Amino acid sequence: MSDAESRTERYPGYDVLSKRDTPSWNAKTRAVVDERLAVGEEDHRFFSDTEWQILSALCDRLVPQPPGRSARVPLAALVDAKLQSGKGDGYRHDNMPPMAEAWQRGLSALDAEAQLRYGQRFHDLGPRDQDALIAAMQDGALDCAAWGGMPPDLFFHHRIVPDAIKSYYTHPTAWSEIGFGGPASPRGYVRLDLDRRDPWEARERRDGDDADAVRRTNERIGR
Repeated sequence: MSDAESRTERYPGYDVLSKRDTPSWNAKTRAVVDERLAVGEEDHRFFSDTEWQILSALCDRLVPQPPGRSARVPLAALVDAKLQSGKGDGYRHDNMPPMAEAWQRGLSALDAEAQLRYGQRFHDLGPRDQDALIAAMQDGALDCAAWGGMPPDLFFHHRIVPDAIKSYYTHPTAWSEIGFGGPASPRGYVRLDLDRRDPWEARERRDGDDADAVRRTNERIGR
């Protein structure tokens, strides 16, 4: 990582995985985290190869990750894993089909819209055109027959956002990014007052702070 990049990090030097073998995490927490870390960036069993290409492109636009990040969040693969597990939310909007059907129909419709508007597959479009289609979907302004009566704005708000964004923030790389310590089991937290942190919590870099000093503090966490 370059000096410029390190100085724009909110939690420079922090790696939540340094807590893995400390009293911060118990065996159950370690097992859950290890399961998530075992998901590879290209792993997919639920989606077809064509659907996977569309989903991967969509995820890259929803949550662009820093270039050169050594441990990317395998976002599309995490969404695939949720669909493969068959575990739903326990409820759904009355205008939406079941989760698996909604995803397959939605990705197919988004790809069909790309071909109608631009003459290209969604995953082959440039970022600007992909973003334009995503924005139109969010606003409910797409209407090709491939949607099959499923409102595109509901697909965006009730399937894409919950499934993709929640999946992103279940991953340790995202935890390190936002300074989260992971499940507080069994250690818990002591300093619960506003703007106070326990010694095992990440130190946030603020305006005027020396990035190297903050980094040294965060690198000591978990030792």
